[in-house]
Amino acid sequence: MTVTTAPPQPPQATAPVREAPRLTSGHLPVWAPWAILAGSLAAGAMLFGILAMGSGDDFNIAGWAVVAGLLYLVLITTTSSLVEGRRKGVDRLVTGVVTIAFLIAMVPLVSVAITVVVNGVAGLSAEFFSSSMRNVVGEGGGALHAIVGTVLITLAAAVISIPIGIFTAIYLVEYGRGGRLSRGITFLVDVMTGIPSIVAGLFAYAVFALIFGPGIRMGIMGSIALSVLMIPVVVRSTEEMLRLVPNELREASYALGVPKWRTISKVVLPTSIAGITTGVMLSISRVIGETAPLLLTAGVATSMNYNLFDGRMMTLPVFAYSQYMNQGIPAQAYIDRAWAAAFILIVLVMLLNLIARIVAKVFSPKLGR
Repeated sequence: MTVTTAPPQPPQATAPVREAPRLTSGHLPVWAPWAILAGSLAAGAMLFGILAMGSGDDFNIAGWAVVAGLLYLVLITTTSSLVEGRRKGVDRLVTGVVTIAFLIAMVPLVSVAITVVVNGVAGLSAEFFSSSMRNVVGEGGGALHAIVGTVLITLAAAVISIPIGIFTAIYLVEYGRGGRLSRGITFLVDVMTGIPSIVAGLFAYAVFALIFGPGIRMGIMGSIALSVLMIPVVVRSTEEMLRLVPNELREASYALGVPKWRTISKVVLPTSIAGITTGVMLSISRVIGETAPLLLTAGVATSMNYNLFDGRMMTLPVFAYSQYMNQGIPAQAYIDRAWAAAFILIVLVMLLNLIARIVAKVFSPKLGR
């Protein structure tokens, strides 16, 4: 019996075992950017503190913020490039630039808000909301007539502008797409968007002066002047929202035999109602603080007036302007009333934006089943 044995196999080379890369390698720890920011702020504060002590001047907060921001950008970019690579370093640099730009944009907004709130609250009182300036000289009086006038004039302007703006946008998107008339309307709307507000006031005054004679002042004139400023904003915002509605929704409605006008009213408008509402509120916020056109058209008044078609009517922007420009004795009372009017105007704009968000949330189409 012959026994055969397999030839010996050569030893197989074994691959070297490599250590699995760690997820934390080549990454800055989470606290590193904050530590660099704190170090940059401290270094900038030390530098400007030494300069202030040497020159005897006050601490330069703006210069300290600029130097600290530049130092942070240099340090975070260099550190990230050495540890994480050049690509991540550039990413952190751009992120830092965008963040600093956002903070710079927030500085005037926060500053104006704080200034108006601090100075405006000091001028608020029960009398400010319950009385007008009729027969008031010096201290006392209120802005009830200006608040009522602002609400009435802005409401009338919205009643005029919103239907015209929405119907114009519907024509541009649904009916006149690409036509010569629609291109002309779009051009005119773009031109109207950039006209100065004083031009709108002069237009309304000229129209009524031709009909009723020179020197006419009425609340409805202010509403028409504001509507000239509101209509292009409503048209452009509504047009963009209608263009975002998918064509598949329109085609599905047409396939079911629904006419075009009903498709627009039942499908297109409900789908875009949130964006349209936001655009309308933005247009109202854009005109509610206008002073020049209302000064020309609605004029200045010291007593209550509920009739838009009879006599002058005071508004909050004109009230703040007149109180500050025509200061009496004591002057501080007039300044306090001007700041309080500005504060109430900001509160009204915030309320309008809050209402817009609520309406958009309630009437927007629900995505759930």
